Amino acid sequence: MTTSTHSVIDFSKLMEQVKLPGFDMTSVIETQRKNIEALTAANQLAYEGMQALVKKQAEMFNERVQEIQAEVQKASSGNPVEGLSQRADFVQQTFQKIFDDMRELAEMAQKAQTETLAAISQRAAQDVKEAKTAAKHK
Repeated sequence: MTTSTHSVIDFSKLMEQVKLPGFDMTSVIETQRKNIEALTAANQLAYEGMQALVKKQAEMFNERVQEIQAEVQKASSGNPVEGLSQRADFVQQTFQKIFDDMRELAEMAQKAQTETLAAISQRAAQDVKEAKTAAKHK
């Protein structure tokens, strides 16, 4: 890893030494550095969003499994005929919770995606601004 880092540094120094009329290599290199930093930050946001999503999904799954296990134990110890309507209510409530969980997970995924795209869009806007500034100084 150290070798590749030194190669990039050496390459940037080499590019800074290149003199083209009306072309500022230092600003080009700086812009690309900022782009890489923005992409790294966006990837970090995406990764953190996915981690949170997976964690929440596991929590929801564990909660539903525990609820079902508790209901099965309760149903096996009571009157089977009386328990039918209670189990039907339980099944209906469980399905509603699962749908609510799915909605929450979808919202979390959308939020993570929106934050990631916002970070990339912000850097793209800065790129355009820097390009306009560089063009004015030509």
